[in-house]
Amino acid sequence: MKSVGSQHIDPAYDIQAVSFAYGRRAALRDVSLNLNPGVFYGIVGPNGCGKTTLLDLLTRHLRPETGTIRYRGKDLARYSKKALAKEVALVPQNFYINFPFTAGEVVMMGRYPHIPRFSGPSAEDVRVVNEIMARTDTEAFAGRFVTELSGGERQRVIFARALAQNTPVLILDEATSNLDIRHALSLLGLTAGKVAGEGRTVIAVFQDINLAAAYCGEIIFMQDGRIAAKGPTDEVLRPETIRAVFGVEAKIYYESYAGCRQVVFKK
Repeated sequence: MKSVGSQHIDPAYDIQAVSFAYGRRAALRDVSLNLNPGVFYGIVGPNGCGKTTLLDLLTRHLRPETGTIRYRGKDLARYSKKALAKEVALVPQNFYINFPFTAGEVVMMGRYPHIPRFSGPSAEDVRVVNEIMARTDTEAFAGRFVTELSGGERQRVIFARALAQNTPVLILDEATSNLDIRHALSLLGLTAGKVAGEGRTVIAVFQDINLAAAYCGEIIFMQDGRIAAKGPTDEVLRPETIRAVFGVEAKIYYESYAGCRQVVFKK
C-alpha cells in the first residue's frame, strides 16, 4: 500500500504467490507483485517466460491455480464481467474478426460496458468515440469494414476501442508490434499521457526493450515464469540484468535526443 501524505492508496493489483500451468508445463511460478495506480509498467522477457499468461490472469481470461489476485482490494474473481470491463481494457497481440463490422462500430464496442441494457449509445458515447478515433488517426476509415483493413490499421482500431472503454487500467499485449514507428510512438505517447495526466495504470508487454525504456516508469523482467527483476526503469535496466535474463551482452546509456536510457546489443 502506497502512502501519499495522510492518504493511503491501494495497489491497482495485488498479486500474491500466483502460479499457473498448461498441463504439466509451468507458465508462472510463485509470482508476487503490487501494481500501483499512475504507473506505466513494461513487462519484458524471453519468449515463453510467462508474460502473456500473466496478462491473461490479470484480465481473468485465466484463473490462478494457486495464489490470489486482488484488484482494488477485492478478489478479482468476485467481479462480474461487466464490472471488470469498466475497470480494465485490453489491447491483445492478435485480434481476429470475421464479421463485417465497420471500424467505427468496433470502437463503439468499447463503450458497451457503460451503456445501460436495452439502450443505444448516447451522445456522450458518440462524442468519446469520435474524439478517440481522431486522436488515434483512425477516423479516416471509420466507415470501412475491419475485414478490409491492413493488419496495422486494424490494430489501431482495437487500440482505439480499448481507449474508448475509458478504464482505470489499460493492458497492452505487444499492442504496437504490428504498427509502423510513427503510429507506435503516437499511441504510446497518448497512453503515457493518460498515466501522467489522469493517474491511469498501464501494464504492457514489449518485445522492444528500447520502446519500454522510452515510455515505462517501471520495468518488470520475467524469466522462466518468475519475476527476475522489477523497479524504476533507470534503476533496473542494467547490462547485468539483460545478460541474466536474455543471455546477451548489452551497453546501456542515456540518449539525450530520446530523453531516456537506451540499449545497444552486441552482435
